[in-house]
Amino acid sequence: MLKNNASYIYLEKVGPIATINLNRPEKRNAMNYEMWCELPGLLFEVDSDLSIKVVVIRGVNNVAFSAGADISEFQEIRSNKRRSNLYDHAIAKANQSLANLSKPTIAMIQGFCVGGGAGIALACDFRFSDENGQFGITPAKIGLVYGTAATKRIVDLVGPSKTKDILMTGRLMDAQEALQIGFIDRIYHSESIKDETYRYANLIANRAQYTVRAAKKIVNEILHGTNENTPELKELIERAYDTEDYQEGVKAFIEKRRPKFKEN
Repeated sequence: MLKNNASYIYLEKVGPIATINLNRPEKRNAMNYEMWCELPGLLFEVDSDLSIKVVVIRGVNNVAFSAGADISEFQEIRSNKRRSNLYDHAIAKANQSLANLSKPTIAMIQGFCVGGGAGIALACDFRFSDENGQFGITPAKIGLVYGTAATKRIVDLVGPSKTKDILMTGRLMDAQEALQIGFIDRIYHSESIKDETYRYANLIANRAQYTVRAAKKIVNEILHGTNENTPELKELIERAYDTEDYQEGVKAFIEKRRPKFKEN
């Protein structure tokens, strides 16, 4: 197991599952500038490790996934346009690195998932919450404007009118409302969310990984406007027939046994 919990954000690895922990419990795991800057490096480490198949992102406690960006830094770090641009770039790079990760990602949400914390969750492939989840995106409360890429992720999930509701009011939604509108995917009891999340992560980890990564890429291309096979996607689809996992999957189906996939 790889672990270094001295930082405000750190990586753990157990078998094929990596966990990125948001580790500022005294601040409800609010993201400071240092954490935004560190996240892309952790994601690069995850993407480069062939043994890692799925990534879970979570807060270190059950009080908060993340209460958002650390506003106490804003008077210094976002004190003018130039410095604000640097800060905004760090956030955008972190979220884009997460959205572009080749491996599946799951946000395991307990308690507050607000502002920048919600942005991280939205950049993940799946969002699982306990019954105490509280969700909101709050730039209207401090006079900021939410970025286009981040706003598109909300629109892709809940549609334009609900996105306007979320951004214009800055109100908090409970887990039931978030599930109803499609902001999150599942609700689990707080006692079982960890087991259920990692059970699902292991389910994906035991599938053909070429298929898993290709599915993520194709869905993302569709969300960016692709409606038919490009030459790149055609090659991606056809290459599957040359993988060991395809041969093993067909053979296991015929032999009525569980496949033993090997591709990373």
